[in-house]
Amino acid sequence: QGQLVESGGGLVQAGGSLRLSCAATGRSFSVYAMGWFRQAPGKEREFVAAISWSGGSTHYADSVKGRFIISRDNAKNTVYLQMNSLKPEDTALYYCAGDRRPQGGVTWYRAAYDSWGQGTQVTVSS
Repeated sequence: QGQLVESGGGLVQAGGSLRLSCAATGRSFSVYAMGWFRQAPGKEREFVAAISWSGGSTHYADSVKGRFIISRDNAKNTVYLQMNSLKPEDTALYYCAGDRRPQGGVTWYRAAYDSWGQGTQVTVSS
């Protein structure tokens, strides 16, 4: 398993934007699909977005489709989540996650991910 460290969270007004980053160390980042999940107080952790190991495929939760963009830079061992048109309901702790399968396909199943960061807080005010 590798180590993942998220950054970029903060407080933003509704309609604003934030860019989250996740820096990976400890294993071959470029051969693993990556995902973002989020967890709001009192709710289950939910899938947000995922990107394949090559960056050629992405998948989004319906709630963020058209507003969020996931990308990766394998040379920098970093995955990003650009969040636009933020809404109060996007408020949550956002986690970066690494797929357990080398060169696996894009997946939204939590069980497929075995590396998790500590999370970065995103708060959207109305």
